[in-house]
Amino acid sequence: MTNKYVDFISDKHFLNCIENLYNSYIKAKEGISKKKFYSNKIDTFKLTFDAKFNDISEDTVIENEIMRQIDKSTNNSIGTFHEQILGGIKGFEMGSLSGYDIKATDDTLFADIKNKHNTMNSSSAESLFQKLAHYADTYKKAKCYWVQILAKNSFCDSWVGDINGKEYSHSRVFKISGDRFYALLTGQDDAFFALYKALPKAISDFLAGIDKSKDSETNSAFSEIKKAKDQSKRTVFDQITFENFGYYLGFDKL
Repeated sequence: MTNKYVDFISDKHFLNCIENLYNSYIKAKEGISKKKFYSNKIDTFKLTFDAKFNDISEDTVIENEIMRQIDKSTNNSIGTFHEQILGGIKGFEMGSLSGYDIKATDDTLFADIKNKHNTMNSSSAESLFQKLAHYADTYKKAKCYWVQILAKNSFCDSWVGDINGKEYSHSRVFKISGDRFYALLTGQDDAFFALYKALPKAISDFLAGIDKSKDSETNSAFSEIKKAKDQSKRTVFDQITFENFGYYLGFDKL
């Protein structure tokens, strides 16, 4: 039977990966209460500039800021989505808190997946190289990869470099872009592109088959703030500023 979405994983697995990511989004939205929104002090000076310079309402600025926090909390989930997709390819599997993200079932490949190329500082890069080199030394036939799903170029290169003042290289440790890694695991040069093209249809099919009424209770931060400002007769920004900095000199006058 021909797959509906892509050739390298089953339709069921594809939809399961989408469902897992969808649940992460729902959890992130539900987790943004006013208390969580305020957990890092809100810079209402910046919000004021955003509103005035971009000519948008206070409500819109706050809604955007809440969405920014949600987006920040879902970034890791996108990387997990790729791990789950790649783990569904025949001959490969995900790691479960085992030190690697993807491995070949015959131990000839180990990989660490990063969604973006710039998510590591030098200490993290050094630690990752050492980890991959350890897998390469332990499994003599294994090639080990630092995968950058969203890279600046399309490449598969030996990972050689100066990290924290030390020279690092290994004959079987590589860095690779997302498109090349998908091609490597699937044997299909345009596999990453095929995934991209299939996503809208697969997401639509998934959404059509779920009960979205359960998602009506999303983040409560904005409604909590509006309720408080309606009671106090403050503006939205004044309410947020008072609740964050009411202990500052003069701010009790808001």
